Amino acid sequence: MKEIKPSEYMVFDAKDKVLGRLASTVAKELLGGRKVAIVNAEQSIISGNKKLIKKKYKTRLDLQEKENPEHSPYWSRRADFLVKRVVRGMLPYHKKTTGRDAYKRLIVFIGTPEPFKSIKPIEIKTKDPKTLYTGYVRISELSEMLGYKR
Repeated sequence: MKEIKPSEYMVFDAKDKVLGRLASTVAKELLGGRKVAIVNAEQSIISGNKKLIKKKYKTRLDLQEKENPEHSPYWSRRADFLVKRVVRGMLPYHKKTTGRDAYKRLIVFIGTPEPFKSIKPIEIKTKDPKTLYTGYVRISELSEMLGYKR
């Protein structure tokens, strides 16, 4: 594994941040050519009804092509991979070289690794989870509902 230099990365803290807002901001920075690290990915939230969110992601996991199931889309159950996949969805060119290069500049962590503890994360303005009237689900809860065991 290659050495990570924290000084090269823009660090975003996902704790209590709405995932869609975070992902769109991160995608914009990635397309601008910057390296981005997301810490505390398991503590980000998806706003909405908990049952509907679980149902939506469960159907994504169950999608399979009948002719060749290996060609089916893959959705991970792990929290950091879920966040990374959502950011990939915000990249408009993830199948072209521009988007692929941008996606390679993204690192997502569960918790805060030791090298990134000294760097102050960039703040994104999102709603406080307690003020959301529709409710919310944390990514860690969603990954456990989908079957991820630590």
